[in-house]
Amino acid sequence: MSVVIVGGGMAGLATAFELHARKIPFVLLDGAERAGGIVISEQIDGYTIDGGPDALLVQKPDGIRLCEEVGLGERLIPTSPPRIAFVQRNGCLHPLPATSVLGIPTRLGPFAATRLFSWRGKLRMAGELFVPAKRDDADESIGAFMRRRFGVEATTYLAEPLLAGIHAGDVDALSVQALFPRLVEAERQHGSLLRAFRRQPPSPAAAEGAFRSLPGGLSELVTALVAAMPRRSIRLRTPVDRVRCDRSDGFRVETHSGELIRARALVLCTPAYVTSQILREAAVDLAQLCAEVRYASTATVALAFTRGQVDHPLNGSGFVVPRVERSGILAASWLSSKWSHRAPADRVLLRTFVGGARDPAALDRADAELVTLSRQALEPLLRITGAPLLTRVYRWVRASAQHEVGHLARMAAIDRALERHPGLFVTGSGFRGVGIPDCIADGRSTASQVSSWLSSSVSA
Repeated sequence: MSVVIVGGGMAGLATAFELHARKIPFVLLDGAERAGGIVISEQIDGYTIDGGPDALLVQKPDGIRLCEEVGLGERLIPTSPPRIAFVQRNGCLHPLPATSVLGIPTRLGPFAATRLFSWRGKLRMAGELFVPAKRDDADESIGAFMRRRFGVEATTYLAEPLLAGIHAGDVDALSVQALFPRLVEAERQHGSLLRAFRRQPPSPAAAEGAFRSLPGGLSELVTALVAAMPRRSIRLRTPVDRVRCDRSDGFRVETHSGELIRARALVLCTPAYVTSQILREAAVDLAQLCAEVRYASTATVALAFTRGQVDHPLNGSGFVVPRVERSGILAASWLSSKWSHRAPADRVLLRTFVGGARDPAALDRADAELVTLSRQALEPLLRITGAPLLTRVYRWVRASAQHEVGHLARMAAIDRALERHPGLFVTGSGFRGVGIPDCIADGRSTASQVSSWLSSSVSA
């Protein structure tokens, strides 16, 4: 086999799709029952539930482009208006100021009117215009960056629940350079994020919101990708135990059943800790570096109610919860308001997120406990009465890669180690990008590198 791919999440599927487009033979191996990794959509009693990610970010177009290439372009749908996200503070929900970028205000009016921040907090955030730009290139945490530029209140009610929360991570551990290079570049070029974002023209796609999904959930993309591959090129229920390297004969991939598959090139699209285990004999140096990438565990809890049970208008997409609120959840999405046709008529579909670095023991609880925790967090805010019509819990053990301070330096070391193992490649959320569009982009880029390496090794 020219190429063996290990891992059938979005990075692995994107790698396989690009290799197929380049007419390079491959086989993809995954130990799971289904392809897609954390992307899973279910149709239950008229509800469409995404257990993992439910959207593609327009600003990062690789996910949108891949949908178009597999024939799903016309099925992409925007979020339903009004496109408002909320932040919980003191037991109340406050909308993020309009025209903000990652919560950072770009216009004075909406920012001055919001009740999310105190006047002291607003004045400190406005003073960001006069904060000197950082002079060195040393990495820093998201929390350190935001406190330095906008103050403590902005860090507590924006950076911690929003910027760190979407990665289920610790605001004082996650790397701003690795996860939000746009913020670092804005400071470097303009000296102020307020000044930089105020000068930026609105995105053409902004009128229809920043996100897109598919009517049947993001699993539609997984199904379309699998259907686009050659038959038998994707082998599920085939976990890989180890890899052996033969300088003259490429790689020998050993499955759990004892089968040996020879390959000229090997692409590992597994979580970094799984990659470390697979490479424990073939590339000890690389295995040690991969083992350093930390992961957090999360769960999503879907709950359905009749519309009459929920007194809140649900006029938006959902809300994030700062750590200081101590509600037990990280965030909640109002799925039936966010996307059209996700619930039957006169029904409401909600989803909460629990766990992460904030509550690492959350997944030790039983499903019923996680449902109760979610109900206790939602009921006073949304004025919910009665029991849910349907509940569903999705557990994601060690599924959220934590790109902490120093991650870019570690990635540079990983790339140097890969140079010592010709024909070996790694991709996936533990390495160069954590979101679905990033994983798709890096998977396809990795496939391009594989193609170049195969061509050069033949000519050599």
